[in-house]
Amino acid sequence: MASGLTGCTSISYYAQSLQGHVEIMAARKDVGTLVQDPSTPQALRARLTSASAIRRFATDELALPDNSSYRSYVDIHRDAVTWAVFAAPQFSLAPRTWCFPVFGCVPYRGYFARKAATESALELHRQGLDVYVTGITAYSTLGWSSDPLLSTMLGQDDTYLASLIFHELAHQRLYVDDDSAFNEAFAVAVETSGVRKWLRAAGDRAGLLRYEADRRRRADFLALLAKTRDELGQVYESSRSPEQMAAAKAAAIERLRMRYRQMRDRSWAGYRGYDAWFAAPINNAKLAATAVYGEQVPAFLRLFDLCSGDYPRFYASVRRIADLPQASRAEALKTAATCDRPGAGTAATAF
Repeated sequence: MASGLTGCTSISYYAQSLQGHVEIMAARKDVGTLVQDPSTPQALRARLTSASAIRRFATDELALPDNSSYRSYVDIHRDAVTWAVFAAPQFSLAPRTWCFPVFGCVPYRGYFARKAATESALELHRQGLDVYVTGITAYSTLGWSSDPLLSTMLGQDDTYLASLIFHELAHQRLYVDDDSAFNEAFAVAVETSGVRKWLRAAGDRAGLLRYEADRRRRADFLALLAKTRDELGQVYESSRSPEQMAAAKAAAIERLRMRYRQMRDRSWAGYRGYDAWFAAPINNAKLAATAVYGEQVPAFLRLFDLCSGDYPRFYASVRRIADLPQASRAEALKTAATCDRPGAGTAATAF
């Protein structure tokens, strides 16, 4: 299969992707069977029971796909299922993209082995690119296979687990080729609204308060990064020499760290959950990767509110916008003033 694929990446890359996925699929165990098995550790049984309830909620309350995804489990015995490699030019915030069959063009390459991801990043760095490597706890095949729950998804509390399940199922609900920013922001919006609804349904007021505090901090974090991206964009569009650009870039990143420390100590009352992100190297690739997951989320949540929290109507509206040319989607999403009915026949020229 791998030898028959063509595109922007090598045969070896497709081979490792296929092998890594097949190994995970072959190790799947039915969640219901594990819950009933007396040899299953009690802690794992409890987490899988919660995962089953979350999975039912996703279908019953969020209108997400009712299929076999996240109804099986695999212990992968490592901290991340894949490692994503992002790259961007030294003086540009436009991420490099790679194109694949089925999934279209995306701003990263994924590897099932940390060593392979590191080697890829080193090669891109040798080409003069900024690079960023990050571990991924879950991934979606967009419904092409029955994606399992992974041990990496159970590393935090049930709120985190719910966010992952809702996010990945959202990708199965709607995915647009070659527009990662649109896809990820849509999935984050489904994840966010879904977790809120799930916590309210459970009567978990304390959990909801914690979640909303986390979302506010996330919004503050993204706003900080957006400000720095704007500053860097002005630097990169200027007529400065490469040496001057490099100095201005370093200064902007240092200002970002300073602003973060001020925000953490004043507005966040010392909350240090983002310390590790700022302590590690920051470059164009890292800033671009974070932008993919955050910039359009407020517009999607606004559209969700316009749809009165009705998921089928929300999905219909998003589908209409997704059918527009890529260059028009972000503006159409931002200026949307109405919400579609499920099954409504609306042309791509409606905006």
